[in-house]
Amino acid sequence: MKPLTSTLLPVDVVFHTSWWHHHAGITFDPDFFYDPRRRVSDEQLMERTLYDRFGDLGLGAHHAEERPEIGAVHLAAGYLLSEMLGCEIVYGDDTPPQVLCAHREELTIDEEAPFRSEAFKRLQHLIESLKAKYGYVTGDVNWGGVLNLALDLKGESVLMDMMLDPEGVAAYFQQIGRVVERFFSYIQSQTGSSSISVNRIARYMDSPLYIHSECSHTMISEQDYEALLLPIDLAWSAKYQPYGIHYCGRDPHRHAAQFAQIPNLAFLDLGWGGDVALLREALPEVFFSLRLNPVEIEGYTSAELEQIIRERVAASGDLQRTGICCVNMDQHVRDERVRELFTIAEQIKNEQR
Repeated sequence: MKPLTSTLLPVDVVFHTSWWHHHAGITFDPDFFYDPRRRVSDEQLMERTLYDRFGDLGLGAHHAEERPEIGAVHLAAGYLLSEMLGCEIVYGDDTPPQVLCAHREELTIDEEAPFRSEAFKRLQHLIESLKAKYGYVTGDVNWGGVLNLALDLKGESVLMDMMLDPEGVAAYFQQIGRVVERFFSYIQSQTGSSSISVNRIARYMDSPLYIHSECSHTMISEQDYEALLLPIDLAWSAKYQPYGIHYCGRDPHRHAAQFAQIPNLAFLDLGWGGDVALLREALPEVFFSLRLNPVEIEGYTSAELEQIIRERVAASGDLQRTGICCVNMDQHVRDERVRELFTIAEQIKNEQR
C-alpha cells in the first residue's frame, strides 16, 4: 500500500474550547456553530491566534483568509449527528457542545427523521448562506461513530441489548450506519472532505480521508466488535478510500486482529496507552496517528516528553506512516510545551534523513 502522505512525521495539535475561550475570547454558543458570519469570523480568529503564537511552526496558515468553514475544524466536537437523531445539546461559553443521552428504549430509528430535523436544517442554511456569499464551502463536520451514537441514543442499555438481542442490535447499528453514511457523503459532496474535524492530521494526507470514530469501542469485547460493528467498517472501507479509524481509548491493540481484517484500512488514530508495536505488527502498511495524553502532557519534563515521543515513533517503525497529535490541550498548556512537540519531531526526522 502506498503511503498516504508525502509529509514525513506530520505533527498537529487541537486545543480544548477552554484554551480558545481563554486566549482568543471565543464563546461556544450555538451561533459559533451555525451563524454564517460567526463561522467565518471565529474560524479566522482561530487561525490568526494560531499564527500569532505558532506561525513559525506552520500553524495558522489561513490567518489572512475569510474561509467559509461549515464546521469547527479546530475543535474536537462530535455532536451534530446526535442532535439530528434527537438528543438534547447543551452549549457552554468555554466547553464543547455536550450531548445529553436520549434514553430511548426501542432498537430502531426513523432513518429519514434526522434529515428533517431542525439541526440538519440549520446546517443546510449555513451551507447555503456561505455558498451564496463565497461561491464555495470548505471544512467538514465530525460525523461521530455508530456505537458512539447508539450510546447517545440509548445509554449503556445498548450494551445489555448486545448480549440479549444481538440480531436486533446488529440491525439497529446498520440503521444508524446508513444515517451516518448519508451524512458524511453529503458533507463530502459539499466540501470535498469529511474528516479533518475528526483528526486534523487528515489535512496532511494526499487524499481526503474517511475516519470512523470508535471512541466507545473500549467498552466492548473483540467478539462483539467483530460480530456487530466490523461488518460496517468492512463495507465502508470497500466503498470509501482511503479509510481510517479513530480510536482514542487506551486499548486499541485489543482490536488489532479485527482491524487487520479490514483489507483497505489505511489510517489508524490510536489513543494514548495503545500498544504501538503490537498494532504495527498487525497493520504493517497503515498510517498511525499517535495520540499523546492532553491531560498529562504539561506535567512531563522535557526529557520525559522526548522519551515518550521517541519510544512511540520507534514502535511505529516507519516515519512515512507515522504522525503525532495531541488533542484537547486546555488553557493550562504552555506555548513552550506545544513547541517541544514540533521540535522533537523535527529532530527525529533529521536523524533519519
